[in-house]
Amino acid sequence: MLFSVIRSVLSGQHVDVWAVAAQVLSILFVIFCILPLHEFAHGWVANKLGDPTAKLEGRLTMNPLASVDPMGALALLLFGFGWAKPVPVDPRYFKKPKRDMAITALAGPVSNLLAALVGAFIVAVIQAFAPYNGITMFFFQLFYYYVLVNITLAVFNLIPIPPLDGSRIIAAFLSDRALATYYRYQNIFVMILFFAMLTGALSGPLYTVQSFFGNIIFTIARFPFQLAGVL
Repeated sequence: MLFSVIRSVLSGQHVDVWAVAAQVLSILFVIFCILPLHEFAHGWVANKLGDPTAKLEGRLTMNPLASVDPMGALALLLFGFGWAKPVPVDPRYFKKPKRDMAITALAGPVSNLLAALVGAFIVAVIQAFAPYNGITMFFFQLFYYYVLVNITLAVFNLIPIPPLDGSRIIAAFLSDRALATYYRYQNIFVMILFFAMLTGALSGPLYTVQSFFGNIIFTIARFPFQLAGVL
């Protein structure tokens, strides 16, 4: 996200300072509160499915120091999508390793979408009841960006490339032979992912899927207010 702001500054375009401030604050909140929630969701679901590894290693916590990865946080600030320190999961504890690993992996993106829904509800409250002024607009932008970042994180993590959550979800549908081949080339997949991030090749596809989820989430959040006739 800030990468696009930097490009705008370098090209001499006008930059809304308050919008940028709202953007930075929303991303910082995601880094220190939502990324730990994402990893907590993985560990909590794994624990419920029989794997106590995260709990035993002290990773069933919302403490950001346990989850924040400096490079992942920097990527989130610059590009709008990043990662945290992964919660340790040992599939040997699972009754059905492939299925339970996929469910555990899915818990992270789902936590981001639920966090986005909460933010979208706050946006709807602001739209419905808050007076229109500079302060209101600032908080509207802050929570709106917060929703977008959460949706982007969910979509980004669903990409089926190791070590993202999507790779563990798709693994549930692959044969053992196909899975071995899939992970044999994971380093190549990771390099392709980083190249796509740096060149902006991911922006278009991510935006399309992000818009799809965003429309659904904002529609759900606004529905009670539209039903009440205040939106």
